[in-house]
Amino acid sequence: MALVGLKVIEFAGLAPAPFAGLVLAHNGASVTRVDRPSSVTKDLLCDGKRSIALDLKVPTGLATAKKLIAEADILIDPFRPGVLERMGLGPETFHHNGEAKGVNDRLIYARISGFPRNGPQSDMAGHDINYLALSGVLSLLPGTSEKPAFPLNLLADFAGGGMMCAMGILLALIKRDRTGRGQIVNADMVSGTRYVSSFPLLNAAISSPLFLEQRGGNFLDGGAPFYDIYTCSDGKWMSVGCLEAAFFAEFIAKFHQALGKEPTDGWKPTQETHTNREEWPQLRKYLEDGFKGKPRDYWAEVFHGSDACTVPVLPPIEAAELDPSKSLRPAPHPELSGTPPSQRPQDIVLLQPGQHTQDILVELGYSDGERRQLALEGALGVEAREQVGRRYKL
Repeated sequence: MALVGLKVIEFAGLAPAPFAGLVLAHNGASVTRVDRPSSVTKDLLCDGKRSIALDLKVPTGLATAKKLIAEADILIDPFRPGVLERMGLGPETFHHNGEAKGVNDRLIYARISGFPRNGPQSDMAGHDINYLALSGVLSLLPGTSEKPAFPLNLLADFAGGGMMCAMGILLALIKRDRTGRGQIVNADMVSGTRYVSSFPLLNAAISSPLFLEQRGGNFLDGGAPFYDIYTCSDGKWMSVGCLEAAFFAEFIAKFHQALGKEPTDGWKPTQETHTNREEWPQLRKYLEDGFKGKPRDYWAEVFHGSDACTVPVLPPIEAAELDPSKSLRPAPHPELSGTPPSQRPQDIVLLQPGQHTQDILVELGYSDGERRQLALEGALGVEAREQVGRRYKL
């Protein structure tokens, strides 16, 4: 696999940073998550990772974290700007400074923040919906005439955050192969969301026909009846996306045939309806009434294998059954022809904070006595200190 042999230190966080680490782990990197000893984080994005529990407020715990980073290829920092720097774990600790050689000049120091690091919101708290709001993208998303709707936390956290960070890391690795030196990767979710949304933002900026109307009146925000979701008789849904004239023609032909009867009001769409906005309200009602007459699986069979761009809306369990892996756990993607698929457990498992602490300390070269001393000093958490104390009656 492409990243075999690379060591990644990922400080425990939520959503974007764990996803960036997951992408690296799925491609062969050895990812060690640094957890707080008292953490109860239930992170599902832990496939292929290990965990060490360290109290960074204890000097020896902080020194152990520094040792981990000094031997790593990549660091993933999920905190607000300045948190690791105040601990003495900022990039200046590891990278060269002027003529002086750094502790780890090859380190790729990847930071994921919510807002641009030098912007006025850089130190504010926020979540996906806030980053999406400031990116300009939320204002373009479907919803009602009163307000837009947001797509879970997919756009900012994962696309603009975790995936953009992983891409930055890979670019930095390519550069390191030429220079021998690492660099800082700054990924923020506002800027990342704007970048992955280049198409709608640029179209909106030039007043493209795709974005001429208020929300709900455009081609891609639910305004076009041939690019929308329709409810079937069983309460399930079908997605219709026949934007192009040829696809619309095939859709309408199959839809007419499947209905098997003439509409009660005598109106039927024609090919010209596709571009005639005045007929769109009639078309929407025609499709709504038609889809409600049959269950979803009936319509799925009608359009299966066609170019009508119409497929059923699958819930997670059904989607997993359709996936080649047959697993609820999404498979790593994209596929590489020269890399065999990794053997991954089918069940969803959680990585317990500190699950691999002792193994990782041994790999770092800590002796039995040194590991015991770390525990007694509280560097591995209160529970570890109490366990060692009871064992040796200290």
